[in-house]
Amino acid sequence: MFRSWTVRARLTAAAGIAALLLNLVIAVLVTPLVYLLLTDYVSEQVAATSRRVAFTVERYAADNLLKPVAPVEDIDLIQVLDDQNEVRQASPKLLGKPALTTVRPSDEDGRVDTTTCVSEMPECLITVGFRVTVTNSYWMSYAFAPSVPWYIDPMYIAGMVGGALILAAVTAWVSSRGLRRALAPVSAIQNELAEITSTDLGRRVPRSRHRDEFDSLARTVNATLDRLEATVEQQRRFASDASHDLRSPITAMRAQVEEAMLHPDDTDWEETSRALMASIERLQALVTDLLALARLESGTPGKEDRLDLGQLVAIELDRRAPGKALVRSLEPGVIVVGDRLRLARLLTNLVDNAQRHAVSRIDVSVRAEDGCAVLEVVDDGAGIDPDQREIVFRRFTRLDASRNVDAGGTGLGLPIAREVATAHGGSLTIEDSVRGARFVLRLPLA
Repeated sequence: MFRSWTVRARLTAAAGIAALLLNLVIAVLVTPLVYLLLTDYVSEQVAATSRRVAFTVERYAADNLLKPVAPVEDIDLIQVLDDQNEVRQASPKLLGKPALTTVRPSDEDGRVDTTTCVSEMPECLITVGFRVTVTNSYWMSYAFAPSVPWYIDPMYIAGMVGGALILAAVTAWVSSRGLRRALAPVSAIQNELAEITSTDLGRRVPRSRHRDEFDSLARTVNATLDRLEATVEQQRRFASDASHDLRSPITAMRAQVEEAMLHPDDTDWEETSRALMASIERLQALVTDLLALARLESGTPGKEDRLDLGQLVAIELDRRAPGKALVRSLEPGVIVVGDRLRLARLLTNLVDNAQRHAVSRIDVSVRAEDGCAVLEVVDDGAGIDPDQREIVFRRFTRLDASRNVDAGGTGLGLPIAREVATAHGGSLTIEDSVRGARFVLRLPLA
């Protein structure tokens, strides 16, 4: 739950910060536009005031030269200059002050727009002047207003920052609620996984109501639990079967030793030794096969040598002790990549199995077919029923016919052979034949 909360907190903080930065960026982009619009608005107010004063001066200047000019439209900085640039009229705030500007229009429009910065005023002024005709001379009416600062106004900045903070907080709150609901399936999966133990692998995590990433995660977790349950169940069966098969020779050895100890004078120690040696050999074979199977299942990588499969089979068959007839049909140049020792073990297991069930003949062939190296081991025995062809590859599985022929088998030879085939990217199956069992190994060609 802590991890989920941390993720939610981080995402919430990220959403809030992103919203704050977005608003600040918008403010930075919008402020120049607001500045221009506000400056134009103030300039128009100043121009309107200057124009009205010019009209008034043109009509009444001769009679009211010393009368202060009343503020117009909240513009309270006004001056009227005669043709000698002497101040003839001014608003109350500028009475007694010298002319703030003497700039005159140079075109026929009669209007001048400028910015005035003088020591008499604490800040620069937006200035608009109009030319006025008074008794055959040209006067000027000026109106002034403080320039708009780049930050527009402290209240504007405070409002923008405050609005950004409020919007960021609202975004973070909404994101937190949305994330809490969105991450609820993760918490449910985590809680369910925390309660699953090795003795309760049948439980599964809940699926999301929507077909989203969390539902895909739940499906993946459930599929993993399915495989884990199957693996654990397989290991349990394997441990049970292994303990049973290991217990049998140990029990037989114990019984033989106890009987010999009870009647030491009547015991044929040579015969007892031979019986014990048989049990020890069976026990050793079981342990060897179990270790080989464990190494294969652990994924321990084998060597990757380029091998001529026909040559490898020929060498291994030459090493075998005389027995039932081995008929070879080995095509040369069938090259595979693999571990020589493991492939030799696979071949040995197949031929040993065929030796136990064959009547008089075993056919071993190697050929290339459809991009694969094919190894076949066929005996002339009773064969295997189609519905039991996969059963023989299970661990410690020995069919009734196999028990009658060889009661001392471990039941691990064929499972080891299939594991070796799988580890080499191939397959080992039992296919139809005219007589007996036909084991077919397919490996990719090098």
